[in-house]
Amino acid sequence: MQIKGVKYTFKAEPWQYGAPGGWFFVSFPAGLAKEIRSTFGREEEGWGRLKATAQIGNSEWKTAIWFDTKQNTYFLPLKAEIRKKEHITAGNEIEIVVWI
Repeated sequence: MQIKGVKYTFKAEPWQYGAPGGWFFVSFPAGLAKEIRSTFGREEEGWGRLKATAQIGNSEWKTAIWFDTKQNTYFLPLKAEIRKKEHITAGNEIEIVVWI
């Protein structure tokens, strides 16, 4: 069994940034973001980036989460490939697992 890091599970609604064709993201719950930042904040790279592994449904991929100082939370970008495979649309709550 491969150790992936500290596991976090949460539910969130995907949202789309900007106009049609813009990136899709999920925002971490505020309490969870605070916990992650206090634990891993020193490991952030430029622009608040933390390496992570994410899982939604049967899809698992290596990615990064990004801290947004305006909303005081992390964002997880959702690639088009994952959205298609898992039938993800904006506004429909999904369960996300993230290892940091």
